[in-house]
Amino acid sequence: MQTYDFIVVGSGSAGSVVAERLSASGRFSVLVLEAGGSDRRFYVQMPLGYGKTFFDPAVNWNYRAEPDPGLSGNADHWPRGKILGGSSSINAMVWIRGQREDFDAWAAAGNPGWGYDDLLPVFKAIEDNEAGADAWRGAGGPVHITDTRDRVHPLTQRYLAAAGQAGLPLNPDFNGPSQEGAGVYQINAKNGRRMSAARAFLRPAMNRKNVRIETHALATKILFDGARAVGIEYEQHGRTHIAKAGSEVIVSGGAVNSPQLLQLSGVGPAPLLQGLGIPVVHANAHVGANLQDHVGINYTFKGRLPTLNQILRPWWGKALVGMRYILLRSGPLSLSMNAAGGFFRTDPAMARPNMQLYFQAFSTVIPKNGERPILTPDPWPGFSVGLSNCRPSSRGEIMIRSQNPRGYPKIVANAYSTEADVAEMLAAVKFVRKIAAQPALAEIIEEEVLPGPSVTSDADLIQDFRQRSGTVYHPVSTCRMGPDSGHAVVDPRLRVHGISGLRVIDASIFPDNISGNTNAAAIMTGWKGAGMVLEEQT
Repeated sequence: MQTYDFIVVGSGSAGSVVAERLSASGRFSVLVLEAGGSDRRFYVQMPLGYGKTFFDPAVNWNYRAEPDPGLSGNADHWPRGKILGGSSSINAMVWIRGQREDFDAWAAAGNPGWGYDDLLPVFKAIEDNEAGADAWRGAGGPVHITDTRDRVHPLTQRYLAAAGQAGLPLNPDFNGPSQEGAGVYQINAKNGRRMSAARAFLRPAMNRKNVRIETHALATKILFDGARAVGIEYEQHGRTHIAKAGSEVIVSGGAVNSPQLLQLSGVGPAPLLQGLGIPVVHANAHVGANLQDHVGINYTFKGRLPTLNQILRPWWGKALVGMRYILLRSGPLSLSMNAAGGFFRTDPAMARPNMQLYFQAFSTVIPKNGERPILTPDPWPGFSVGLSNCRPSSRGEIMIRSQNPRGYPKIVANAYSTEADVAEMLAAVKFVRKIAAQPALAEIIEEEVLPGPSVTSDADLIQDFRQRSGTVYHPVSTCRMGPDSGHAVVDPRLRVHGISGLRVIDASIFPDNISGNTNAAAIMTGWKGAGMVLEEQT
């Protein structure tokens, strides 16, 4: 048994940042426990390789949600990273911060220091924006942000023109003064390689003598002395170990694993824990509750012009792009599947956008067993325009099923469980068709493949998006932040209510979801949370 100043459970988007920042001065010893293995894998580092990692149990928890009435009874696939870097090692790398109003609402809910003006300096410090620094963007930070405007497929320009014809202005930077409009997505990559949290933060920290990284180390229980967290029990290669924390235990397992570990350790809904025979250390009904996630769907079209399908599907095309990537770190394999997108309002009377768009210059209608068929797309020239809701009102939960730390928790997403969510998605899919009907795209579309021209009535459109929608992999809020334990799990300094020596620092603390992809905000949370820890060290 060894003692460290800090134990960080999870090396994902937030945990990697926490480990780096807490160890930077050399004053504190830090142990990082990661249930997965190394991120030094070809398909992890290659940006478009996440088609290979989408179902790979070597790097992916491969969770499955409960059959969801809102998704016509489908049990949704929930990939989460089980690897150094966590989900930042297997995600689509779209770099979106969220809207000013998202964070100002956090602060207004009783969380001082979490407003947009408070967080903007953090976002700027994190990034090394390829386009340079300005009033909103940062340069010289650990996370390199690539501007892909001159690298995306030519069909992207037709999408942008069609979006403009449908009324969306061109937006050159979704992380600038305004999020609304259509534009090309920036991605966290550098020199054709994924810029995960592990690459940006954890790898530099691993060279320090005061940092120890344990991989294949599954945290099974937080250890307490009364109401104080004092260490972690973990399993590694079939053996049980105990590590003690002289200062704090920091849980950074993400929206699934953080509430799971708290519940296994006796912090959570008392009836659930008592029913499973787990002694209650601190009762809090909100641990695992308030689950929020973005839900999305693609509309897919067969075109009259070549798309990435004609390059990525044939063997000679695979060889060509493979050699280009290996030799030059460029080409389609060096980019995200989401070339462009945008943000729009389903009702002009709304104060801000409530829907996100995605444009993909390829299509994957035909399934391929064992992997997401990104690298083996359809044999015809296809492309997709997708969307997801920014701030759905539906709420779910994540609860353990037993005392077994290797057992997967019960994920109840409750997608489209409110009339408001159904109504805005109905309006949103109609807007996707409006974009496709504009001259810039209509003249090169041969047919709508999914859902198809026969799906026209409101009832049929709703039935279709219930059947075909799914998570866009942004679960948050299962250990939500708030000033009192009657509504939250952690306080505004991310300390677990009712427990000392224990914090949760990851996207599970979001009071509400943000408008867009969550990885950048998760990294921000790691940076902000680690700063709070350091401020309290005497």
